[in-house]
Amino acid sequence: MKNNNLTLGEFIIENQKHYKSTTGEFSRLLSSIKLAAKIVNYKVNKAGLVDILGDVGDTNIQGEDQQKLDVYANEVFMETLINREIVCGIASEEEDDFVSIKGKRGTNENKYIVLIDPLDGSSNIDVNVSVGTIFSIYKRITPVGSPVEIKDFLQSGSQQVAAGYVVYGTSTMLVYTSGHGVNGFTLNPAIGSFYLSHPNFKFPEEGKIYSINEGNYVHFPQGVKDYLKYCQEEKDNRPYTSRYIGSLVSDFHRNMIKGGIYMYPTSAIGPKGKLRLLYECNPMAFLAEQANGKATDGYRRILDIKPTELHQRVPFFCGSKKMVEKAAEFMAKYPEDGDY
Repeated sequence: MKNNNLTLGEFIIENQKHYKSTTGEFSRLLSSIKLAAKIVNYKVNKAGLVDILGDVGDTNIQGEDQQKLDVYANEVFMETLINREIVCGIASEEEDDFVSIKGKRGTNENKYIVLIDPLDGSSNIDVNVSVGTIFSIYKRITPVGSPVEIKDFLQSGSQQVAAGYVVYGTSTMLVYTSGHGVNGFTLNPAIGSFYLSHPNFKFPEEGKIYSINEGNYVHFPQGVKDYLKYCQEEKDNRPYTSRYIGSLVSDFHRNMIKGGIYMYPTSAIGPKGKLRLLYECNPMAFLAEQANGKATDGYRRILDIKPTELHQRVPFFCGSKKMVEKAAEFMAKYPEDGDY
């Protein structure tokens, strides 16, 4: 039964029993993310009324056109986390490099770093389609008090302390895991609080939805083409239904509830894939595994990949276990495609 009276803050306090030592730092960090999400949500909901639509005429580090809301959301999350001095470092998809945060005494005693995609799917905002924020939290590996280094951010996804996303849709939800299942909290805009609305999210073992940009079909690896033909075949419980929003948060959220697979493979026009390992794939893979799902690059577990750069791209297959495993069977017939 849903417990609609439990707030996000109360839930975090109740679940501190999972941790051997609690200092309150993690709960303050999530509180900061929650605050920034509410500010961004307010602006997203006013998108048609204020000058926040369209692009800014600039590109980010990946060479992608920056939307006005991309810039705004990035500023909100960066400022909220920096001003509260709750983390020692931040890396954002919209920034060229990571940011090392110094405390008032010139050192930083905090132990957490955050990697964030401030506004996933922002190109959809002009047409009133759901967008989201994705975040990932790690413990630093350099000594507390010293400046953070690149190696603090280039940890494999299996080292994540927590990960989550906010989806700004017909209702605004914050979904997160700290390694003990996945829970969803819906924002009550009347009082500005997130309430537990979807406890213990689970991917169905099998699904009937596949999510991929089929417009790029001719550029896909042969294993992906073969799997798509399998999805469309009239046999057993197929054909599956094709559903693709173009916002990772939205596609993932739907598939987790209904059962499905999300795919963004390599292609002739994107030989390493498009999605970023640190800002998108790792946090979503952590959520998927905690919700009885699976996430791979077609060949390897996403959470086992050792990052080599901040803005590294990888192919991404994520969702219901049996669907991801079946896709991997088709990919395994072409091992050379795994050398991206």
